[in-house]
Amino acid sequence: MWEVACVLARDAAKVSGASALPPLLFFTDPQRTPRPWDTAARLPAGAAVVFRHFGQPDARGTALRLREITAGRGVRLLIGLDADLADAVGADGVHLPERALDQARELSKAQPQWLITGAAHAGSALDAPGVHARVLSPVFPAGGPSGATPPLGLDRFSALAESAACPVYALGGVDAKNARSLIGSGACGIAGVSAIQAAFSA
Repeated sequence: MWEVACVLARDAAKVSGASALPPLLFFTDPQRTPRPWDTAARLPAGAAVVFRHFGQPDARGTALRLREITAGRGVRLLIGLDADLADAVGADGVHLPERALDQARELSKAQPQWLITGAAHAGSALDAPGVHARVLSPVFPAGGPSGATPPLGLDRFSALAESAACPVYALGGVDAKNARSLIGSGACGIAGVSAIQAAFSA
């Protein structure tokens, strides 16, 4: 998956200049990725971890552990929604759910060095001031919270990515078997949860 993600990133950079974006985003989930540091320790330099704690009590400790691992490997760390935690652990940015995209402009002013990504789903507008990239899902039939949402499919994803005001990652049902089909789709990279964990397992 890493090789395909890098091809997508290079293709997107030719069009949008998005060369500073990580090709691969590993999204954590307390249920599906209970030991995110194991996967983080195997990610290639240049990838990124998006730590989503969903209010879990050990969030700070896990974030600090991820920061230590990612900093030593050249992997960026984004914190889901929680800008205070991101600042406290020295993260490289934040990932915002759609409901919180209105925070992006102020965050980009307050933390101009941060990478800010934002979620996007079928039918949602892809313009969001202050956001460097959107994560659009689900591209393919997916598990997790996206499982009940009809997949976009490659044609619809490509059309949305082409019309977007910023680079767009592909999320949802992307795995080692279908990742290559994203080449030429306009995606700037791949995002995932379980599939990335599986791809970088021991």
